[in-house]
Amino acid sequence: MLKNKKIVVFASGSGTNFINLYNNVKNGEIVLLISNNSNSGAIRYAIENQIDYKVINDFRYPDINIKNIEYESVLSDCKPDLILLAGFMKRIPSNIIELYPNKIMNIHPSLLPKYGGKGYYGIKVHEAVIKSKDRITGATVHFINNEYDRGPIIKQCKINVKDLDDAFSLSKRVLKVEYSLYLDVVNLFCLDKIKINNTEVTINE
Repeated sequence: MLKNKKIVVFASGSGTNFINLYNNVKNGEIVLLISNNSNSGAIRYAIENQIDYKVINDFRYPDINIKNIEYESVLSDCKPDLILLAGFMKRIPSNIIELYPNKIMNIHPSLLPKYGGKGYYGIKVHEAVIKSKDRITGATVHFINNEYDRGPIIKQCKINVKDLDDAFSLSKRVLKVEYSLYLDVVNLFCLDKIKINNTEVTINE
């Protein structure tokens, strides 16, 4: 009998990926939301649905060392099996990455390694795709490490770029892919079907 995985989500903005995961994940339970933005849609949803949440940001914790210790303390209290980044706009501290190796996932709105790294986020990714006249784009779920968007890739989903697409229309279509892809990967993890050896990820579907 599989035991439900305990999941913590980090989100900064509207929280649509967080909401989709909360409502649809199987064999897992989102036990905590962490955000750097107390006015975010993710926090509002957490309050409305009585989901535990914690705000950790530079305003509340101006000393970076104290802030990083707070991340560690909060996570230690709930002992997550999996940490999900869902539009979280801050870098995860190295102490957290070291404590939770191969247990922190991110969703990125491109086919990594293309359009990944510092400066490539949100609409900027889709603008780069349009500018480069790429015919195919998509989304990537990957484990994180200490380099932006360079952690081992778990799974990707491709879509065609349409002739009439601009960055905004493309972002909407990629976001739909993100919802289904992220949920698929999280459910596979919760069923113990994702394994990683060094940087090689295998999925037993």
